[in-house]
Amino acid sequence: MTSIDYFYKLLSRREYSVRELTQKAQAKGFDLQEIAKSIEDLQEQNYQSDSRVVESLITSYHGKYGKSLIKRKCLEKGINSDLFEEIWASQTEEEDTGELDELKAKVMRKYKIDNFRSIEQKTKVKLWNYLQYRGFNPGQVLAQWQREQDEMVE
Repeated sequence: MTSIDYFYKLLSRREYSVRELTQKAQAKGFDLQEIAKSIEDLQEQNYQSDSRVVESLITSYHGKYGKSLIKRKCLEKGINSDLFEEIWASQTEEEDTGELDELKAKVMRKYKIDNFRSIEQKTKVKLWNYLQYRGFNPGQVLAQWQREQDEMVE
């Protein structure tokens, strides 16, 4: 089996980044030059694309997790930070506000919050950890929710 056949087999199941393909092929014992040539051929035929890998990660994680966690997942797969930022900007322009509203509603239900200005310290710590674990910046998110609440009162 040649490296390109191995890559066809892998890519028939899911998208892989260049680094992931390289690591898998090296583990199988293929030559680095052969790997590079095969990956170049796959990219010319549009069978492999790091931008598609980023798009699929953003699609599957967006809404559940924040930008920083998704970016970290992409960096673990060997994807360039600039490529991630470019695709993130193009895919999430309008979606952010709606999904933050959904997250806000979920948080308000889960932690029984009526007013973001008067949260008990214990609840605030739990909320902070909840947002941070999902890759959101808790300071920014809470500040935005407090501003929204202030605007509704006025």
